Amino acid sequence: MSTTQTNGAGMPPARDFGRYIPLLLQRTGPLTETLSLTPAEVGNGLLPQQIQGDSLTTSVCGFCSTGCNLNIHLRDQQAIGLSPAPDYPVNLGMACPKGWEALTVLDAPDRATRPLLRNAAGKLEPVSWDVAASTFTERMKAIQREHGPQSIAFLSTGQIVTEEMALLGALAKFGMGMLHGDGNTRQCMATAVVAYKQAFGFDAPPYTYADFEQSDTIVLVGSNLCIAHPILWQRVMRNQFDPNIIAIDPRTTETTMAASQHLALQPKSDLTLFYGVANLLIERDWIDHEFIDAHTKGFDEFAAFVQAFPLTRVVEETGLAPEAIEQFAQSIHDGLRVSFWWTMGVNQSHQAVRTAQAIINLALMTGNIGRPGTGANSITGQCNAMGSRLFSNTTNLLGGHDFANAEHRQKVANVLAIDESTIPQEASWPYHRIMEGILRREIRGLWVVATNPAHSWINQETARDILSRLDFLVVQDMYHTTETARIADLVLPAAAWGEKEGTFINSERRIGVASKVSRAPGEALADFHIFKLLAEYWGCGEMFRRWESPAAVFEILKQLSAGQPCDVTGIDDYEMLRDLGGVQWPYPAGSEEPATERRLFADGRFFHSDGRAKFICEEPRPLPEPTTSKYPFTLLTGRGSVAQWHTQTRTAKSAVLRKLYPEELYVEINPHDAAEQRLGSGDLVVVSSQRGAVQGRALVTPAVQPGQLFIPMHYEATNRLTHPSFDPYSHQPSYKACAVRIELASR
Repeated sequence: MSTTQTNGAGMPPARDFGRYIPLLLQRTGPLTETLSLTPAEVGNGLLPQQIQGDSLTTSVCGFCSTGCNLNIHLRDQQAIGLSPAPDYPVNLGMACPKGWEALTVLDAPDRATRPLLRNAAGKLEPVSWDVAASTFTERMKAIQREHGPQSIAFLSTGQIVTEEMALLGALAKFGMGMLHGDGNTRQCMATAVVAYKQAFGFDAPPYTYADFEQSDTIVLVGSNLCIAHPILWQRVMRNQFDPNIIAIDPRTTETTMAASQHLALQPKSDLTLFYGVANLLIERDWIDHEFIDAHTKGFDEFAAFVQAFPLTRVVEETGLAPEAIEQFAQSIHDGLRVSFWWTMGVNQSHQAVRTAQAIINLALMTGNIGRPGTGANSITGQCNAMGSRLFSNTTNLLGGHDFANAEHRQKVANVLAIDESTIPQEASWPYHRIMEGILRREIRGLWVVATNPAHSWINQETARDILSRLDFLVVQDMYHTTETARIADLVLPAAAWGEKEGTFINSERRIGVASKVSRAPGEALADFHIFKLLAEYWGCGEMFRRWESPAAVFEILKQLSAGQPCDVTGIDDYEMLRDLGGVQWPYPAGSEEPATERRLFADGRFFHSDGRAKFICEEPRPLPEPTTSKYPFTLLTGRGSVAQWHTQTRTAKSAVLRKLYPEELYVEINPHDAAEQRLGSGDLVVVSSQRGAVQGRALVTPAVQPGQLFIPMHYEATNRLTHPSFDPYSHQPSYKACAVRIELASR
């Protein structure tokens, strides 16, 4: 612990930091190590002449988890344009509209440029960093003194670099004494984490993106890959084996229209479908006995369990034709290299973990894992969701360790040179339990970093009411206009992607470097420097002296990963990552130079102590909120456009991206239902649930089945409707299905 002298408020005297804040504001340093620009590096003349600069660097994109690499073109060491990196093994010279517009969103007029503190009149007004840091420390410590150390918490993100995540988690839990802190990755990938841990023994997505090109059978579950992950869809289009693409989705999407088979099942009946298909495969002896016997555990119990899912039951519960279900099973049997992929349509469900494990079961029982073109593969959402999974110090102790494991705590304490007693012996409450803790007045102070829960959290009206009950709400963000920042007591202005350096870990476990190519506006600081500043004011700065830069933290993270399944001690530094086009973990010390693409479990050994993967199953549960006569429709939510991202905090700043999707909220409704409701396309309608109502334009389309509606998740109003139900194992919210009604709006 720090021995720094403190004042009466428990923080170092302000005079100790007289030069500290100005130095942070001036601490820009060289933006990049620049390279000479050659025709080959600008895409053989494909780069528009007007953005050709005098130097070039590269950076992993800061939007989705695909992890594309971009060439950033510089003039006078300032970014003036970008183009996709032609030889990076992720995107191979491709970029989606969001990637092309990544720099545009940095120049928005509502960037947070100075700290803002709510005054006695209830207005946010600019203050100095000294006042902001002093206020943060005084008020958070005052809450702890009155209500205990666990009365303050943080909510973080999958949007900042790994080194910042680790510093935040260590500062909050080891330095400030917080027990509870979770990330918004709880909303997108917690299900995959738990499913992999329980089945494989570690959170280990096994695949590489090359598997999209090497499969002869591709099963997409709850994934509109074409617009949610367009670069990955392009990888599918590069597949030379003319793959059989099977899309499982209640709704007709851009992806299902390109598929060989579309299984338009009833919402959240996919668990029954997968158990039924497993039963068919077993009955017809279309399974890999050798793999099952050598590398798995629990198959006999699983085989007995799925006997309760005959074809008749599956037809009744899914609404699918028996021929479609049998064709699905036949396709799995006929495929030589079958890959299974899922995204939010699975993860955001009341029975999400068991559904993900049902997909894993299909891969295991057919031996479709560890070989090129195979795998049970979760594609996550945010650019650094995987970094959050391993290093955010929320539900996992740093490096994929376990808070409850004494040996793990001691290892982390030794690496960090801290007292082991400062490390909590239990994991944090999950996100929804933190929100409940605020409602119960167990948590009084909340620090929100690079996320927007007043927009994105389920059952939005209740979420905003809960946040309003806090004694002290701090929001750290690049914009001061987010729905959450508007209700904050203190806003800390943060630098954005492109204005700082660090690493991201993408869905295929590839660690890549995000480069600093622009200076943050005004007095905005990188999250890293905000955390360092607050550590000094809190009085625990000495604990983080070694954490002097993102590059220094990366060295610490390497030490923390040693001996873990995610061991990356063989990576030298950021330059090695740049030179190799990123590196997929694991890459322990002594490894040979990695191949461009690497997958897990090629040797058939998993991470449980016995080296075997587990079959896990459970009886399906009904929808938490079924339809009624008052609310006769099931609402589906999902990706609306390739140009939208999450709460549109960034994408809405781009005039180009705004042109690619409707500005006004729209509601897809089946023609049969529209006729019954006497609605036409373009009509102004109101959609209501038990929690609230939204207004939008009807879009009459056969893309949705009768009895269902669809609204894109990105619109601010959508989460007024969603039902606060959660998977019991991952605690991930179920955004995808709730009961609603639709009617013509009053004129």
